[in-house]
Amino acid sequence: MKATKSLSHPVAEREKPLAEYMALPASQYSVLDAQKIERIDDDTFRCYVGGLHFFNFVVEPVLTVSVVVGERGPTVRLLSTQLEGSKAALAANDRFDATMTNVVRWGVSADGQATELHSDTSIEVAIDVPRLFSMIPVTAIEKSGSAVMQRVLNSMVPRFLKQLEADYVLWASGDSSRKPVGTGQL
Repeated sequence: MKATKSLSHPVAEREKPLAEYMALPASQYSVLDAQKIERIDDDTFRCYVGGLHFFNFVVEPVLTVSVVVGERGPTVRLLSTQLEGSKAALAANDRFDATMTNVVRWGVSADGQATELHSDTSIEVAIDVPRLFSMIPVTAIEKSGSAVMQRVLNSMVPRFLKQLEADYVLWASGDSSRKPVGTGQL
């Protein structure tokens, strides 16, 4: 199952440049719900995605990701995924492999008129289909799974870029109420 999402989002430059914000260490970003992020170390985080509905099952992925910050922004890579939820979700933990990359960069729009954030996200999941589903064609499972993942990316990537912009605005204004990623209670 595969899904991809590329999106650019215009951002108004503030007194402090977006380029400076995008070069901050990963622990200094404050773009996700601190209740759903646990900081493992400076560049590694555990993310609690929340429940996803797939067929008649609820699956709650818990992602461990690395965040490597480059000159133009961070690259987020999936290190591991643990499924929580129904018994079927727990049983699936040994039956799948997932990869995900989100390359986030700042730059100038194609027309040269605006600064923007750009995200290129891809996710791929390979699963061993349990016998329970043997009567369902594998292509139907692939299409359904890919459609669910695509809907998640279509929703999450724009929201992520808006959250990143909002955090940049707070950072650029010197707002001391910003809480870096992973400082909330789980």
